[in-house]
Amino acid sequence: MSAIDEGIVREYFEQNGFLVRQARKYQVSARRKHAEEEIDLMVFNPSWDRTARKPDFFLFSNELPFVQKAIVAVKGWHTGVFSPTMLKSSPEIFSFLQKNVLKEAARFFPSDPADDAGETLTKILVLPSLPTAEPFRSQSVEMLKQAGVDAIISFRAMLLDLLEKIEINQNYSKSDTLQVMRLLKNYDLLKDTQLNLPAAREGAARKARPQ
Repeated sequence: MSAIDEGIVREYFEQNGFLVRQARKYQVSARRKHAEEEIDLMVFNPSWDRTARKPDFFLFSNELPFVQKAIVAVKGWHTGVFSPTMLKSSPEIFSFLQKNVLKEAARFFPSDPADDAGETLTKILVLPSLPTAEPFRSQSVEMLKQAGVDAIISFRAMLLDLLEKIEINQNYSKSDTLQVMRLLKNYDLLKDTQLNLPAAREGAARKARPQ
């Protein structure tokens, strides 16, 4: 996982009010990972309401208030689609769901006597995309759920959310990720995300019609 992938995820959660902790600062390659090394990020929502429902499987910014605490695995395989075939052939995708990893994760969060079973710990997988065609999309979702994934977030959803919140007249000098996105937006190198919405496209089409 590259630093920029993790940076995008970190900024996304921080911009939505979460406290974010990085589990490790180094890359593991020559040996098997320890339990805590399977977790890329840990996030905690200080504004979480105990009466809140559980978040949906597909996480967008409007679902984040329902997440109290979560471990996050970031898979920045941007040229790949998480199809059933890929999920079957890449067991490392699910390494962060092992029992010893979940047990280790508990010590990173504030103790909560009312949550002995760890029911409020959400296991989030960040991925590039799922198949768009059926039945492959539904099969991928079912495989992820059966493996123990509670929610997924796509890089596209995170980037669109960040781009919408970035102000071009702000200097994001404390975040290289946001500053680069701000410059791209400032110099019109990124399309207005609102134009991708169906309503916006229909409105633009109506304006272009001859009167």
